[in-house]
Amino acid sequence: MNMSALAPQIHPTAVVDPRAQLAEGVTVGPYAVIGPKVRLGAGTRIGPHVVLDGWVTMGADNQVFPGACIGLEPQDLKYTGDETEVAIGDGNRIRECVTINRATAEGESTVLGSHNLLMAYSHIGHNCRLGNRIVIANGVAVAGHVDIGDRAVIGGVLGIHQFVHIGSLAMVGGMSRIDRDVPPFAIVEGHPGRLRGLNRIGLQRSGLADSADGAVMRELQQLWKLLYRSSLPLTEALQQARHQNLSPPAEELVAFLEASCGPKRRGPLPAQRS
Repeated sequence: MNMSALAPQIHPTAVVDPRAQLAEGVTVGPYAVIGPKVRLGAGTRIGPHVVLDGWVTMGADNQVFPGACIGLEPQDLKYTGDETEVAIGDGNRIRECVTINRATAEGESTVLGSHNLLMAYSHIGHNCRLGNRIVIANGVAVAGHVDIGDRAVIGGVLGIHQFVHIGSLAMVGGMSRIDRDVPPFAIVEGHPGRLRGLNRIGLQRSGLADSADGAVMRELQQLWKLLYRSSLPLTEALQQARHQNLSPPAEELVAFLEASCGPKRRGPLPAQRS
């Protein structure tokens, strides 16, 4: 094996601190800036004019496009210079001019999982935690302390309020206002955002609701009617749902809403009125 082919390839105009850790196969484009606390996994590609600074750990096979800034200080007046980080998994595509801020308080992290697509000009605030295979479209502003579950799809040019949780396989329509929690498998759209129904296509494509007789999908549809189309308050509907034998997807939906109704959360978005 030609080991020289695996050595990091750094453009002559890039500024890379000698204390940064670059694994084999990393490439760094023109005029990129990489600080001393940065660690990049094998095969990761850093485009022109990218800035990686602060405590940034990035896994393998990521691609960061021109102008992105990752790991800079959080946009939080409480920040006092503590050692906080951005932790990024494998296989992400971070497009042009994306910003990902590190966390606020000592020992905390902003986390991005694996195989996500963050489109151009999107912003991930401090202390956010994003899962895997998420798509965030252009111009999305994600405030601090937001959680986004696996395979969620976030439409373009919208804002997500701080401390909001968005469940797995949720689909949020572009230009919506998201100021409360979005449950798993939901479609959300509007200003203010409102639940429109189940993300049936996403569920089918994921395989979560795949069964020979369609029982899981029917269960989720009946559960949705109980939660959002009955005359019961949501908390009472959740109590009634707990008397049923729930499949794993139904359990995920109920558990998310129970947590969302708790004292430390913003509460779930309401459904669109019929």
